[in-house]
Amino acid sequence: MSVQLVRAGGRSVDVEAEAAEDARLVAGAAAGDRRMFAALYRRHLDATVARLTRMIGPVAERDDLVQQIFLDVHRALPRFRGEARFTTFLHRIVVNVAYEHLERVRRRAGRTRAFDAGDLDAIVAPDASPEARARHRQELARVFARLDQLSPKRRVAFVLVAVEGMALAEAAAVLGASPDAVKQRVREARFELAAAARDQKERS
Repeated sequence: MSVQLVRAGGRSVDVEAEAAEDARLVAGAAAGDRRMFAALYRRHLDATVARLTRMIGPVAERDDLVQQIFLDVHRALPRFRGEARFTTFLHRIVVNVAYEHLERVRRRAGRTRAFDAGDLDAIVAPDASPEARARHRQELARVFARLDQLSPKRRVAFVLVAVEGMALAEAAAVLGASPDAVKQRVREARFELAAAARDQKERS
């Protein structure tokens, strides 16, 4: 029996059928079929953009980083042997690109990122009222400002587990760490975020 899951938005997904289609496209793309790779790209683009945005924020470099992710996927496909699902393989590449970006940001000592309305509008509910959209933009800006204070490893683990709801075992497979290590990173991230929220409340 195939496993049924429900994605955001309520659409039911046959996990085994999805994995089988990924495997078919991967095999063709790895053999040099550009149409197969294009289909793989279209199939996973939206989810990749969403995941990367949750990890690093709606930064100006995001589209370039998405292209880097799929370039890395294309280069690595000949070495992909199917020991894990393609989605796990893809998530690992997303994580690596996110780590590299976040480390570059951390090295820019003393610089604080600011998001303009256009950046944040892309992840604010489009059917909200103007007042609600403005409020959501402010809330998102605060959230990303707090996430910027976390180390890349804690931030990415927190996003995968606490924001996306990924199981510890799956997150560990993506991050190349033990479930206990991932759990500890998430715990430390929660502590830091709670402390930052308290500090902000006391200053306001």
